[in-house]
Amino acid sequence: MGKLHIIPTPVGNLEDMTFRAVRLLKEAGLILAEDTRTTGILLKHFEIQNKMQSYHKFNEHKAIAHIIDRLSHTEENIALVSDAGTPGISDPGFLIVRECVKAGIEVECLPGATAFVPALVASGIPSDRFCFEGFLPQKKGRMTRLKILAEEPRTIVFYESPHRVLKTLTQLTEYMGEDRYAATCREISKMYEETRRGTLKELVSHFSVNEPRGEFVIVVSGKND
Repeated sequence: MGKLHIIPTPVGNLEDMTFRAVRLLKEAGLILAEDTRTTGILLKHFEIQNKMQSYHKFNEHKAIAHIIDRLSHTEENIALVSDAGTPGISDPGFLIVRECVKAGIEVECLPGATAFVPALVASGIPSDRFCFEGFLPQKKGRMTRLKILAEEPRTIVFYESPHRVLKTLTQLTEYMGEDRYAATCREISKMYEETRRGTLKELVSHFSVNEPRGEFVIVVSGKND
């Protein structure tokens, strides 16, 4: 029986790749990649030539049975990577892990890159207790979720794409108040990494005149913090 390796990949700087991650990718019989083109760049950089198979949110339900069968009947290990960060954190990964556990297949997740941890630590907002929300619902349930989170006493962490950052900050201001302290971190570990800190009102004002660019992590202090 094989083993499933969950392998984090850099969210920006390729130097964040670990020696162990490179070794396991080289040893894997198959690499499951969210986008084979993106992963192909990573593999080429580290001179890894192993076979890849596409595995993403649109095909994971269909692909799982074949993967479980392969792991169950061979000694071959399979590696799962996403485009950036740790699979399963706002990326495909949970379903295959769950099915491997059900089938008695060993799952090993390497420690490594993820976007929200450096953003949370660099924010200057308490990080001893926090809740990770990932991406807010785009439509159904969004307002309900914001109402609930407005009462959350712990620090709250969101992911957001650049074209929705201003909308999300504006809505956070509406539900949590313009004086709630927050931070935005973009382009983590890349050349133009930037963290901005201030009240939600100040952040809305900044991004109203400065176009958001890059993938964002938004960190918001808890109620009464």
